[in-house]
Amino acid sequence: MLKKILSTSVGVLSIASVIAQSDSTKASSFTLSGSGDFYYRYDFSKDVTNNRTSFTNSQNSFELGMASLKAEHSIGKVSMVADLGFGRRAEEFSYNDANTMLAIKQLYISYAISPKVKLTAGSWATHVGYELVDAAANKNYSMSYMFSYGPFFHTGLKAEITTGKKSVLMIGLANPTDLKSATGANKFVIGQFATGTANDKLKLYVNYQGGNADGVTRLSQVDVVATYAATDKFSVGLNATTQSVQAKISDKWESAKSWWGTAVYLGYSFSDKFGLNWRNEIFNDKDAVTAAGIGGNVFASTLSANFTIDNLVIIPEVRLDNASTNAFMKSSGIATKSYSSFILAAVYKF
Repeated sequence: MLKKILSTSVGVLSIASVIAQSDSTKASSFTLSGSGDFYYRYDFSKDVTNNRTSFTNSQNSFELGMASLKAEHSIGKVSMVADLGFGRRAEEFSYNDANTMLAIKQLYISYAISPKVKLTAGSWATHVGYELVDAAANKNYSMSYMFSYGPFFHTGLKAEITTGKKSVLMIGLANPTDLKSATGANKFVIGQFATGTANDKLKLYVNYQGGNADGVTRLSQVDVVATYAATDKFSVGLNATTQSVQAKISDKWESAKSWWGTAVYLGYSFSDKFGLNWRNEIFNDKDAVTAAGIGGNVFASTLSANFTIDNLVIIPEVRLDNASTNAFMKSSGIATKSYSSFILAAVYKF
């Protein structure tokens, strides 16, 4: 009996040894990246309430943006991303969370079922829109209205299916917009179709999110993003989006209210050290769906210079917001349709 036990044990250990050796041969990778940003903003009307977009809510003040650390590890068919952010920018991004949950910008695990199908579970930055939460990922420092009043992130499960050499279909179920925890809430459907040309010069993304979180409010958003690298120096980006909200009152669905926006992004790199980026955005919220407080149209034009010194980017930026209503304030306290501001930002990434 003892000989049988010993023989069986040796066999099991041998198999385990082979499996361990096999696992140890799997290719793995680990990367750690990060960024930090700092800025100064001056509103020429000297009224901080004029700023209606994310992350730059200050006036005549030096401000910290966000310190980010992103760890990525993969082995075989599985991978994990943990992306942490600290600072006011991170707090506004995770505005529904508290305590340590605030620091989690993204945390997700992926499994490649096959070369063409990947499942991802966790919390990730939204696929909707052109701009990203990290200052280091944008050419303009201030944010658009569309970014500020669209989704920031999703928490749930999604599948990405490769349908062609340059085409990917994503579909998933997630908590309502910007909620890492949503006990009892109905789930949202999210989706994206991404494609592009063989040389990657032209890319197109058609995005969607929609659902009925509480049983009495429907939300639906369709979003389109296109990018075109016209030359090595000149690039064009386009973002168009519309979001509608419909309320149920006394078992009857009311008429839908909506907001929409369109922005064009023009970028020209004079050299590796210097470039100009010009964003022009039209944002319409005549139904007062968002908290922007415009009650009509606003046209925002933002010109940003990018001076690059190794890993550091210095961004001086001028911005003019002009509305169809008296949505802003002069320094005298009189309501006005327009205001202008200046930002000087420093962004470092590694």
